[in-house]
Amino acid sequence: MTYTAPWLRTAHTTPPRGAAELGQRALPMDEDLVLIRRVAAHDRQAFEMLYHRYATRLARYLTPLLRQRELVEEVLDDVMLVVWQNAARFDPTARFSTWLFGIAHHKAMKAWGRSANKPLPLPPLPHDAESDQDNPEQILTEQELGRTLVQALESLSPEQRAVVELTFYHARSYQEIAEITGCPVNTVKTRMFHARRRLAQYLEALGLRHSSGRQEKSA
Repeated sequence: MTYTAPWLRTAHTTPPRGAAELGQRALPMDEDLVLIRRVAAHDRQAFEMLYHRYATRLARYLTPLLRQRELVEEVLDDVMLVVWQNAARFDPTARFSTWLFGIAHHKAMKAWGRSANKPLPLPPLPHDAESDQDNPEQILTEQELGRTLVQALESLSPEQRAVVELTFYHARSYQEIAEITGCPVNTVKTRMFHARRRLAQYLEALGLRHSSGRQEKSA
């Protein structure tokens, strides 16, 4: 997802020199600290480097929760604006990405509450187009199952879904999730427990069961 905040577009229409490299290779963890300190001193280029490094990751987290591009972009703008305005308050002993995702989580929960009553379309599911000719029935089955799993995730509360997303799609530990969501680790574990149980009940109600490492319709 390529997107630039409206209030950044006047300064640069392309990433600043070095931003692409920052986004493509892993950097030492203290590189974030160097950048956020520069941002605290109102260094606009450092801010844009952080933006281009984290915008895609944040969008990947926000999209499954909010599922409206306009809303995702709005929240992403809000998150980065908070970073710009509050960089001086960042605790240098903390992990920057955890702090950033915590802001994103808070903003996403508020945005989700505002849009909870709006109908959300199911996102299209990608598949290998070349395999359509080989086994179209299998493709249809996989798409149906994929949409079922999406609907199952939608049956979770936003707090439970956030825990699932952060655990399985962003490889965050329970401790990190607790810091991001602002709740105790035991609360994170409880949310995951209820999320797993809710997903199992949802799939079972649709006649699906787990067998031999894959989902199959029960007889």
